[in-house]
Amino acid sequence: MDISSLPLGKRFRGYLPVIIDIETAGFNPKKNALLEIAAVIVEFNAEGDLEITERYSTHVIPFKNAELDESALKFNGIDPYHPFRMAVDEDEALHMIFRPIRQAVKRNLCTRAILVGHNPAFDLSFLNAAIQRTQNKRSPFHPFSTFDTATLGGLAYQETVLAKIAKAAGLEWDNEKAHSALYDAEMTAALFCKIVNRWKQLETAAGKL
Repeated sequence: MDISSLPLGKRFRGYLPVIIDIETAGFNPKKNALLEIAAVIVEFNAEGDLEITERYSTHVIPFKNAELDESALKFNGIDPYHPFRMAVDEDEALHMIFRPIRQAVKRNLCTRAILVGHNPAFDLSFLNAAIQRTQNKRSPFHPFSTFDTATLGGLAYQETVLAKIAKAAGLEWDNEKAHSALYDAEMTAALFCKIVNRWKQLETAAGKL
């Protein structure tokens, strides 16, 4: 196992932050389909700043007897049965996403991953429902703890809407790409890194006073 030169194990109490975004066919994790999942891994660079290191995403085939809410599909623009989605079933999707996360947990000397999201209770509920449906025994994630960029954004930038926080933080926001799981996860990850690194800079500056 290769160990990161600056492992994250002690920064977040043994947790590895992994940004997750999920697109769905509704709001009920037990009834509505999970349609797309993206994961972005963040790690320290040589200067000790948090940055994006890996990105993973996949489209997901609706589980058997899943309900599809037309208003949700209109909102995210997903056609669940489009032939070019290259979707995989939930079990394969979770294996694809979890495998590199477990590797990142190990090389950062962490005990498990913690889901980072924008209002993450939604994403975690759908992730946990998929884990239960597939009986996946190797989830790297804490089952209920999360980091919320809506809360962090309110603290750091006085905004709670992802697009508004991103703009306040100096990040470019593309409304045409929004509501793609990978795009939203990448923007959330960039924002999370910016806030964590800003805190480090403030601590460093305070130490010099």
